[in-house]
Amino acid sequence: MSAPTLAERAAAAAGRTDTTGPAPEPTATYTPAPLTDPGIPEPGPEGPEQVPVHVAWSRVMGTVRGVSKGGWYGKPGERGSYQFRGVDAALNAFGPACRLHGVLVLPIQTEAAYRDVKTSTGKNSRECTVTVTYRIIGPAGDFIEVQSVGESMDSADKGTAKALSTSLRSLLFLGGLVPTGDPEPDAVNVERGEAPVRPAVQYLDEITHPQTSAGRLRQIHYELKQTGQLGALLTNEVGDEERAGDMVVRIGKERAAGGAA
Repeated sequence: MSAPTLAERAAAAAGRTDTTGPAPEPTATYTPAPLTDPGIPEPGPEGPEQVPVHVAWSRVMGTVRGVSKGGWYGKPGERGSYQFRGVDAALNAFGPACRLHGVLVLPIQTEAAYRDVKTSTGKNSRECTVTVTYRIIGPAGDFIEVQSVGESMDSADKGTAKALSTSLRSLLFLGGLVPTGDPEPDAVNVERGEAPVRPAVQYLDEITHPQTSAGRLRQIHYELKQTGQLGALLTNEVGDEERAGDMVVRIGKERAAGGAA
């Protein structure tokens, strides 16, 4: 019987028996913070006071003075580990406060964009970016609308859900003016490397796809402009060559006209 190979010994050390394929990509360990009762009372039998929405939201902000970072990425003390506040922590604090003051926070419009990316180990993944418009409704029925963005990367089918959760968490923490305790942005100076330019032809399927939103078309036009590719020639739906920028504008106008018809 031959001695085990280096790959077989490494697999055995990792607890794997199949050595025909690559080792699985390490998975991050997340430990969410335990949810505790924030101690916010329920509204009385007469319900919340009928005040304008900006007053009600201000009262929500006064009720939620802070949300601690109780969750952990990795293990405490390990290199690369850090604490975080997830969407559950945000909802655990803002949910009771909104109920107390008669405030509803509802998403009314979502624009999503997707692109294929790779992880640091070369694994195929999908990046999702969402822009969500939320309606904050007060106890008297008046409302204000705000937008929040979220971004995620996932190799399965959870990317959209993750991006939406990030968007909601950002809305509650930033719109609620909750202090983060994070370092000041000016405290760190990061030298940005040169990002690879996405060729215009790689936008073609997205430009012509009937489900691509008007917001995403405007974003594509901006990206093409930033990389100097508005004049790049692409083969359009009828087989003719057309400038990339002209195609984006034309399709956007056609869809706007179709929606108005």
